Amino acid sequence: MNVYDHIAANNRKTVVILCAFPVVLFLTVYLFALLYAAFNAAYVLEYALQITLLFYPFPIWVVSIWIAVSIYRGDKMVLGITHARSVTFEENRELFRLVENTAIMAGLPTPKIFLIEDDSLNAFATGRNLEKASIVLTKGLVEKLEKAELQAVIAHELAHIGNHDSLLMLVTVTGIGCFLFLGAMFFRWAGSVLGSKKEGNLAWAVFVFFLGVMCFIFGYVVAPIMHFALSRRREYQADATAVKITRDPDALARALAKIALGPKTKILDESSLVGNMCIANPVSYDRLYCSHPPIKDRIAALGVDVSKFSIPA
Repeated sequence: MNVYDHIAANNRKTVVILCAFPVVLFLTVYLFALLYAAFNAAYVLEYALQITLLFYPFPIWVVSIWIAVSIYRGDKMVLGITHARSVTFEENRELFRLVENTAIMAGLPTPKIFLIEDDSLNAFATGRNLEKASIVLTKGLVEKLEKAELQAVIAHELAHIGNHDSLLMLVTVTGIGCFLFLGAMFFRWAGSVLGSKKEGNLAWAVFVFFLGVMCFIFGYVVAPIMHFALSRRREYQADATAVKITRDPDALARALAKIALGPKTKILDESSLVGNMCIANPVSYDRLYCSHPPIKDRIAALGVDVSKFSIPA
């Protein structure tokens, strides 16, 4: 399978995963409606469907509004969280020229360049569209990689921009955060209903509590698994696109091998949102919940011999 086959395959799998989000949400709502209806109605299936159709549009609208706001403010929030500072042309002309030339090779506008003052090796891209895009590099990455390796990393981040991955990841992570917010809100609501001690409030409190549990399960378990699967697919695609831009799979493989030795960045470790956007995980997770495929698998997918590198497990 060549890089073009990887890109096409990952695009198809991404579409499948994205389409699965609303379907899985509907099934999750229906499952909890069945549990609630089993205790409160004779016609369980019919009552559960009525509850599902009544409740399902609510989280869709709330999440849509939440995401719309984050799309226009998310990049500024991310740059603020990481304390990334803008790099001027006079400060680092060589880096500017490298980013500019790589952007021309990719057929994209030159993004803004930001630097994180950290000796670790990591990078990410952000921005809601091609014109508003930015790439963020750690100081260690710029100083420790060879020119061809740094260009390969820049090409990887430009691939995320060109493929609209930065926006996609921001939307999915924000959506998950919204469900966690809704879950907390429903729990507080259920508590206040019980605290009022009015007649007939127990059934209503139980219903609201069920909604909270459903939101938390979807936000903490179901949606993250789907999100991480989507994120891993986009990393493979960005790697393949980077090779398509630079025509140098060895340079990207060497860069990934070096990044694997020191990706943990203190400021990135404190934000799961930004961590999911990085070229390599700034913190380790279980494979099921990992937002990135293993570095060894990524290098192998490039057609490069992994045994040449010493990569930690």
